[in-house]
Amino acid sequence: MTLTLLPDLGDLLRLHPQYNAGTVVELLRRLGAAEVLWASDLDPDHPLRDALPAARIAIRDGFTADWAWAETEHGQLQGFLSQYPQGRERLREAAGAERDFAALVTTPMTAFQLMSAEVLDAARAYHTATQAALDEGPGTHWREKRLSELAARLAGQSGVVIAPLDDLPGLLDLLPDAHLPDLTGFAPGETSRLRALADRAWQLREDDDLNALLAALDRETGDAVTPGAELAAAAAGIYLAVGDLAAARALLERAAHALQGDVPRSLAGLTLARLGQVRDAQGDRDLATRTYRAVLALNHAPAVARSAAEAGLQDPFTLELPPE
Repeated sequence: MTLTLLPDLGDLLRLHPQYNAGTVVELLRRLGAAEVLWASDLDPDHPLRDALPAARIAIRDGFTADWAWAETEHGQLQGFLSQYPQGRERLREAAGAERDFAALVTTPMTAFQLMSAEVLDAARAYHTATQAALDEGPGTHWREKRLSELAARLAGQSGVVIAPLDDLPGLLDLLPDAHLPDLTGFAPGETSRLRALADRAWQLREDDDLNALLAALDRETGDAVTPGAELAAAAAGIYLAVGDLAAARALLERAAHALQGDVPRSLAGLTLARLGQVRDAQGDRDLATRTYRAVLALNHAPAVARSAAEAGLQDPFTLELPPE
């Protein structure tokens, strides 16, 4: 029995045009995987929780335990160490190691780069430096214990495992039959490209060429992972950002009518929450409140959509545009 390990970046998948949720889907299709063993975090709004079911790839849970208590202990340790000069120095050392690794993994990379010896060595160095500064236990969120327990759950399994990038070196050490995939000949395809376009459109920057983004979104019809409804909703966000409420509303209503089934599962909540806000901004309060309630009635709505809907029910949404 063998395990193939694929690195997970969590929300950072949205920042990597050539290694995003669509790229992971393409890698899984290349590997012939109809399901994955989930060994990453339990965030219900994780990008792959949308992409994989939409691509008809099942997620098998039960390998990751709830380690929220370890986060609490880590916070308590930080509070204790911050009271003393030597403790503050140790915290600075750990923070420096974390910043260095964060700078690396937030730089857009390809699958080849993410699974290279250089990046895996950087992950090892990050954890080694953290452990040296804060010791194993609360200082490292009980990392060695967590990895040992995870490896024990994965032992005897076969298939593809989705695991955090920085856990891969430890899991490769603990699981003799585990390996990284052979990426020979792999290149991101259309699923990856569409996902990168949508991710980019949801994250507007001041120096963006908005007309070019809108034109790119308008050219596409979408696919299972990034359907046309999402492309329309993302385009609506651009119109909303510049105060064109009429265009934003038309696109959001089109997106809402194009929603099909419950995958990608976050899309309905995101679309309806934004539509409620646009209706509110246009003074259509009654329809806006009904739209907000529709968000809260969904089987799954991402936290940001639920928060927007709850806030909109409390107070009407108003559009505040940045000064020109």
